[in-house]
Amino acid sequence: MNLYHSYSTTRIFMRRAAVVLAGVLALPVMLFRADRARFYSYLHRVWLKTSDKPVWLAEAESVCCDFY
Repeated sequence: MNLYHSYSTTRIFMRRAAVVLAGVLALPVMLFRADRARFYSYLHRVWLKTSDKPVWLAEAESVCCDFY
């Protein structure tokens, strides 16, 4: 039983294209804002999302062997 479904390659590509576009368009404004790290952290989280599984869970599962 699979609880999470992977996104299609097209959906991932469109998400990442939107992230790049949003990052480039927001760059001149975000250069002068104090909360730019939070904004670009959000964009990074959107970039990594390849399924409906939470990003933190996917990342935790991918690095668990580094600690054991």
